Amino acid sequence: MHMAFFGSSLLSSYWNGAATYYRGILKAMADRGWRITFYEPDAFGRQQHRDIDPPDWCEVIVFEATAEAARKMLARAAEADVVIKASGVGVLDDEILTGTVALGGLGRVALFWDVDAPATLAEISQDPQHILRKSVPRLAGVLTYGGGEPVVRAYMQVGAKICVPIYNALDPTTHHPVAPQERFRADIAFLGNRLPDREARVETFFFEAARLLPERTFLLAGSGWEPDALPANVRLIGHLPTADHNAFNCSARAVINISRSSMAATGHSPATRVFEAAGAGACLISDRWAGIEQFLAPGEEILVADDAREIAFLLETLSAERAGEIGGNARQRVLSDHTYDQRAKTLDMFLGTLLSHNRVSAIA
Repeated sequence: MHMAFFGSSLLSSYWNGAATYYRGILKAMADRGWRITFYEPDAFGRQQHRDIDPPDWCEVIVFEATAEAARKMLARAAEADVVIKASGVGVLDDEILTGTVALGGLGRVALFWDVDAPATLAEISQDPQHILRKSVPRLAGVLTYGGGEPVVRAYMQVGAKICVPIYNALDPTTHHPVAPQERFRADIAFLGNRLPDREARVETFFFEAARLLPERTFLLAGSGWEPDALPANVRLIGHLPTADHNAFNCSARAVINISRSSMAATGHSPATRVFEAAGAGACLISDRWAGIEQFLAPGEEILVADDAREIAFLLETLSAERAGEIGGNARQRVLSDHTYDQRAKTLDMFLGTLLSHNRVSAIA
């Protein structure tokens, strides 16, 4: 089977938090026998900030960010059995969505894959004429990377034939324990780009905790942060290529997960960093959100806090031994229950069902 996938970028994680997710699930699908073609636009400086070479398990086609080039890529994608348009391509989203819808029909499955469902649903709820609202009923279904039952219900209400969450997970071949590195030493570390619906929560859970613990060291990685605006004990290292994520996660006493506002409000939306850190055996501290226990057990496999004071308390009472125990438990849990191989099995069965239904419809 052949899958054509239109997404932000497979080759670069630069301003592209979905990169690890795409790599993990699509590599696992390739391992299950799928031929994958990934189409990504040359936009936002991502091709100048690649952090992987084109992989041998996927054909990556980088196209010029023009409507004409997008049309050519869609014409080429017509040879695939499954055509997927992901959210947040960043350029030509409407044109690619329209083209994907047009490719659906007998013998071919067209899907929308939402990697930011809470934000997407909030956007279309404000606009009855939104192109996605009109497109969803014409697609074979919707996939999401999180959101659980609230997101499934919301998509069904706007006409989706079916909505299936394919959660973030771990690729143990790329994210695993490594030796700590001095440049990433800290009491607590956070990796995330500065975004409008994340900034306030980072202030609450990270910067405020840093001010409460001026003697502790806080490490911040990600793009968009202003060094002059940070507390004195927060060290900023900027964009962090994925090749450095393991060392980053293995070098701090604890790694914090801070959800974007929309993700926290919806729940059931674990970020990629949760599984990356757990796979590396890091001790995770997370803000609280509905459904966290579906993925890691609070108090045993992850520590959970409601505000900066709880973050400060956890740091003050967290021994190296306890941190190691929690990190080890988290690693065992994700290896057991949350790998991309397991997610791909679910996706493979789902796509197989859709394709079989298409074939039956074609015969009828």
